[in-house]
Amino acid sequence: MTTYAHITGWGMHVPNKILTNAEISKMVDTSDEWIQERSGIKTRRIAGKEDTSASMGAEAAFNALKMAQIHPRDLDLVIVSTSTPEHMFPSTASIVQNQIGAVNAGAFDISAACTGFIFALDMATQAIRSGSIKSAIVIGTETLSRIIDWTDRGTCMLFGDGAGAFVLQASEKPGGVISSIMRSDGSGADLLSVPAGGSAQPASADTIAQGLHFVQMKGREVFRFATRVMAKASQEAIDKAGLKIEDISIFIPHQANKRIIEAAARGLKLPIERFVMNVDKYGNTSTASIPIATVEAFEFGKLNKGDNVVMVGFGSGLTWGAVSLIWTGPLDAEKPVRFGLLSIFVGIRSFLRKLIRWIEGLIWGRWIPK
Repeated sequence: MTTYAHITGWGMHVPNKILTNAEISKMVDTSDEWIQERSGIKTRRIAGKEDTSASMGAEAAFNALKMAQIHPRDLDLVIVSTSTPEHMFPSTASIVQNQIGAVNAGAFDISAACTGFIFALDMATQAIRSGSIKSAIVIGTETLSRIIDWTDRGTCMLFGDGAGAFVLQASEKPGGVISSIMRSDGSGADLLSVPAGGSAQPASADTIAQGLHFVQMKGREVFRFATRVMAKASQEAIDKAGLKIEDISIFIPHQANKRIIEAAARGLKLPIERFVMNVDKYGNTSTASIPIATVEAFEFGKLNKGDNVVMVGFGSGLTWGAVSLIWTGPLDAEKPVRFGLLSIFVGIRSFLRKLIRWIEGLIWGRWIPK
């Protein structure tokens, strides 16, 4: 009996703060008109002091779990895709796993930049198809505003913060993720990167002075790469699924730039109306952009049960990929999960664990008062 991986829940979370083009024009030499013409972006969300990649990812996860109507303890796997992890280690996924109360799940991060959500979605799908797990949550979350040089006109206008999540569940019913494409070309690694902070260039006064902990991008080369691979990857995923392009109801691309999405539409000889776009509201949220766009497509009635969908992304690495799927929605559930009390319980438990660790530090002398 074949097992299929269905997307049964989806959720998003974005920070409250909105940064407009007019505000950016006060930081660098640009204008609202220029930014919109070059990228299609009007506003983006910026993380507040209380927002982190883990906290936003956990909120998106809770929303997805509510939609799927399953309890966090029933999850077998948590995958977080991010370019802005909480720490080098532990993984952001482990922190999210604790925050949402997924006590029976394994957790790990994946780093494939803006393509990361596609890669993570494929990995969760394969785990379900193999029979090793029955459910997973895949999260894309970013606090890119913290690695942006706000004096760099070429990058500061492009990026925003946010998180999105999908719940995947096993079912014998045909549907869900049908095909996937994952590709990489490391020869273009220097086109989009954060050079310092890893083992090649550890943090130092010199790397900080040079601004090497900020995003560095060769915009023209990245644009040419993206316009080349978007349509190609989409067509590969469609062919691998045994479908034709006219069978696809909607395309949900990575939200990097309006002109790149328009180029993909031309490459596939399709009207732009077949493509979901919300880059104007959120900017480039990297690995969070596809799930955020998916949530809004559903909310606005552009995505319906039974639709054939292609999701396609590209990013640093260089990486690119696509998935073809049949949109399912929640599987039959006996009753909704009570998430309000669960959220309170998880919050109290996390606080108590921190308190216990602090008390242990006092007892064992790891905290020395001045």
